[in-house]
Amino acid sequence: MHFLANPPLGLVLSQSAKAVGRAMEEAMADAGGSLPVWQVLITLKTQPVANQRELAAAVGIQDATLTHHLNAMENDGLLVRRRDPANRRVHLVELTAGGESLFHTLRGVAVAFDQRLRSGLDETETTALISLLTKLRENVAP
Repeated sequence: MHFLANPPLGLVLSQSAKAVGRAMEEAMADAGGSLPVWQVLITLKTQPVANQRELAAAVGIQDATLTHHLNAMENDGLLVRRRDPANRRVHLVELTAGGESLFHTLRGVAVAFDQRLRSGLDETETTALISLLTKLRENVAP
């Protein structure tokens, strides 16, 4: 009975993360994007990544998975990849005007979604939630 009164944190967190992720994915899709596309776009806009391998590490996905997303994004005209003249085995990734435009659209979606998540939470609760989630992540980090 103790389990029902105090559900396992991992279960509650996992269910919450899935629900939030699905809702954010739907919001991104409604605007013509996706969560992986948003992660790539925001990383290219906010972090200095020199090549595709660094981009995969920054986004937090495997190289092969990133390649799949980059192929689709390149086909959609959102980015271009070119070989690094200094190292032909390395691909450099750059946004196109279409990628820039989608970035701005999805940034608006992300801001609105963040406001939706913060609804009903005051600043103290938001700060506490961020702190608690950070602690949980640190508790399971290798």
